[in-house]
Amino acid sequence: MNLALYGTDQPPAASEEIRHGEVTLHLQDGALRHISVGGVEIIRSVAFLARDRDWGTIAPTLGTLTRDNRDGALHLSLPMRFDTGTARLDVDVMMTLGAGRLTVQARGKAAGDFETNRAGFTLLHPIEGVAGCPARVNHADGQVEDSHFPELIDPWQPFMDIAALEHRANGLRVRCAFLGDTFEMEDQRQWGDASYKTYNRPLALPWPYVIPDGGALEQSVEITWEACQTAPIATCPAPEEARFPEMALVLDATDAGRLADNPGDLDPVCPQRLLCHVDAAKGPVAPQIAPFARAQAARPDVAYDLELICRFDGTQTPEAELQAHADAVAASGFAPASVLVVPSVDRQSTPPGSEWPACPPLAEIHAAAARAFPGLVRGGGMASLFTELNRKRPPLATLDFVSHGLCPIVHAADDLSVMETLEAVPHIARSARALIGDRAYRIGPATIAMRQNPYGSRTIPNPDAGRVCMTDDDPRHRGAFGAAYALGLAAALAPFDIAVWTPAALYGPRGVVGNPGPLPQVLRALSGIAGQHVQEAAVRDGLAVLDAGTTRLRANLTPQDGHGLMPYGWSGGMD
Repeated sequence: MNLALYGTDQPPAASEEIRHGEVTLHLQDGALRHISVGGVEIIRSVAFLARDRDWGTIAPTLGTLTRDNRDGALHLSLPMRFDTGTARLDVDVMMTLGAGRLTVQARGKAAGDFETNRAGFTLLHPIEGVAGCPARVNHADGQVEDSHFPELIDPWQPFMDIAALEHRANGLRVRCAFLGDTFEMEDQRQWGDASYKTYNRPLALPWPYVIPDGGALEQSVEITWEACQTAPIATCPAPEEARFPEMALVLDATDAGRLADNPGDLDPVCPQRLLCHVDAAKGPVAPQIAPFARAQAARPDVAYDLELICRFDGTQTPEAELQAHADAVAASGFAPASVLVVPSVDRQSTPPGSEWPACPPLAEIHAAAARAFPGLVRGGGMASLFTELNRKRPPLATLDFVSHGLCPIVHAADDLSVMETLEAVPHIARSARALIGDRAYRIGPATIAMRQNPYGSRTIPNPDAGRVCMTDDDPRHRGAFGAAYALGLAAALAPFDIAVWTPAALYGPRGVVGNPGPLPQVLRALSGIAGQHVQEAAVRDGLAVLDAGTTRLRANLTPQDGHGLMPYGWSGGMD
């Protein structure tokens, strides 16, 4: 059963529901999740986390949970061990839940020099009803700042130096107080998470850093709440008219050669386009382009979009490098329908407070691209995520379209967190639309697994087919889960008049050829509605619904039977 649902025999993470008075929460992998008061979610998660030097989350080894009720409060205690292979961090986490108050404390000690990018509490605030709501920040120096949670996605941290943070939303005033380190907040929606994240250790400080052998760590988070009057927050509307986007599949030069020899490999999905990845930083462009020319000769019935990663390393001017690439394209006989130009250095994230890597100005790059590829549809943006697009915005005057990718396993990889990222997709699309105006909007690749890691030196290996953050091979892509996620993503994107989306590769671990799950069938149904008017598109209550033209598609986004569908099941056709 697990193999069919998730593409792996590894079971989902166990979750225990805990109730105390009007409070309901879930305990999963040592984290407190979905803390709700009277049915209203006030905090998405409180967890003690440790990250490695590549920003991978270190899975803790959990000890025995103890609990007792005394003085009208529920007390939980859980030992955790984080192991890097060369050192470990032993942490005791204590939780106390009483009337109107939840306190979580941590005491830790390093055995060996523990290298980490972050070790401490992370608190997630939900986004529904919270985006745009009033907030008050108490700083460590005693100053008080009245502000609000950003509605559109902030590229930088909305709040810094947080000693306490109070917000008013959904009929409750919620206050979170922090001790033991300097905390700040980032708008996690830009990575696809359905949350704002308050975390310790400012990003402006050096990382990785070392907790020395025998070094101690102590932190606490106190959450309090009370009823209050709140007003609903208006959000920016989606476009009034939207058509469902054309579908692309991504492939590299090796894949293109395989397609040239097996042109029928496109038939199970019937995409309208192919996203052709060429990376000048890896070597000469001409040998990479030649297989695409062969593939185009074998399958001339689809559009070929060139994703051109350029060196721009100072050895040539942008003009000279782009002209050389354009000459290689022309000499090969390859005729792309469009070209997306991305500097190689922009595939790596530049966090707040960091120095931007050397790169010619984007205005100069795209002006040179216009001269090198005259008459061709040209785009800018990022081959990575919206995060990087939001921080380094392209000049729109010389562009026909703007593109970025999506990945739901940057910060968490459990099943629930992955599906919850669909809540953030409309926030990303709304923010991108505000950024790019009337330029065509392309999304992709947008797969569960990560094609390339903007936050470290590599994607994370996954030899045991587990649920691993920032891996390039997520087994759920090959199960019913992956198909349901793709349909949910389609429904979340559909209202925003996306021009092209790329929900899979053609081959490989993120591909459709050889995929034993229902994903190819779902993508075939979605490619069949490209260009159709979107009449209804929503993700709510564990169900994705998409009506376009005369076709109605639905997917159950939960592991239980629901909405007349099997776990992670889908239906499609004429209604």
